[in-house]
Amino acid sequence: MAADSPHHISTLLDTVVAENGSDLHLSAGSNPVIRVSGGLVPLVHHEKLSPADTETMLKTLLPEERWDTFMTEQSIDFSYEHTDHSRFRVNGFRTGGAVAIAMRLIPREIRTFTTLNLPPILEVFSQRQQGFFLVVGPVGQGKSTTLAAIIDRVNETRAEHIVTIEDPIEYLFTQKKSLIHQREVHVDTPGFHQALQAAFREDVDVIMVGEMRNYETISSAVTAAETGHLVLSTLHTNNASQTIDRIIDMFPPNQQGQVRVQLAGSLAGIFSQRLVPRIAGGLIPAYELLINNSAIANLIRDGRTHEIGTVVQTSSQEGMIDMDRSLAELVRRGEVTVEDAYERASDRKTFERYL
Repeated sequence: MAADSPHHISTLLDTVVAENGSDLHLSAGSNPVIRVSGGLVPLVHHEKLSPADTETMLKTLLPEERWDTFMTEQSIDFSYEHTDHSRFRVNGFRTGGAVAIAMRLIPREIRTFTTLNLPPILEVFSQRQQGFFLVVGPVGQGKSTTLAAIIDRVNETRAEHIVTIEDPIEYLFTQKKSLIHQREVHVDTPGFHQALQAAFREDVDVIMVGEMRNYETISSAVTAAETGHLVLSTLHTNNASQTIDRIIDMFPPNQQGQVRVQLAGSLAGIFSQRLVPRIAGGLIPAYELLINNSAIANLIRDGRTHEIGTVVQTSSQEGMIDMDRSLAELVRRGEVTVEDAYERASDRKTFERYL
């Protein structure tokens, strides 16, 4: 089958689904590669791709009206509908003068906290009337999936107006008790900040922002959380204290004091997660949960974010969860190896004490 055939793309995407993969990588000079259970697997039975192949593949996937955008910016994000049961988040980019493509599988089914092995306490945040809640972690650690589970729980249990702002739209929600509008950046709105500003005029209760990319977006999100909205979003940070520092650092120095005060008052919680290879196969999350209380709010306000980790470690009775304790618990339950948990520990001595 010709590498530039639309049917070839379909075959590759079918392979990702059939192998329970998460990603497909298409690069000139290489065989197609899929990611399964965190590891990359070359599809050696498929021919190596040429620069002409990958360019044609991107043209096949990309809406025609956005090709000029790719040619100008040299990278592009969009979603691709493969079958009734699977969609993909796609990033096309140039490398070495050729086109490369990274595709992430977005399952149709929005899974529950239980099936995702997430802590039941996340239910509390799905029932908040207002506040700022962040799901954080490195790329590929399941942030979007966790956020979708929280949104769908709101959808199942509350009659609210939910607006999602995404680039691109990932999970598609079916309206249950809530009214849901999903807005895609570059398609339905010029950007996150503009969509957030418009949300104030749309009688919205819950706002989901796919990613916090600049201080204008974060400023609007914090304001929305202060003014009676539940705002959910993600950041590519490693833990709660780093997340707060990253948010503050996005603002000009003369605004940082005010943002600390706003964040101390509006933050609901921060959930950080890592996907760890499971002994039985697949991946399972380890996580940290910060719940904003008076102690945390004071540390944020006073700029003492380096002390936040200690508060999380010593506040399990309030529902907070420490990453190292979570990893140690997975080891004790026989879910993951000590070696895999140790690699992901925040503080290896603390992790060893929990074992």
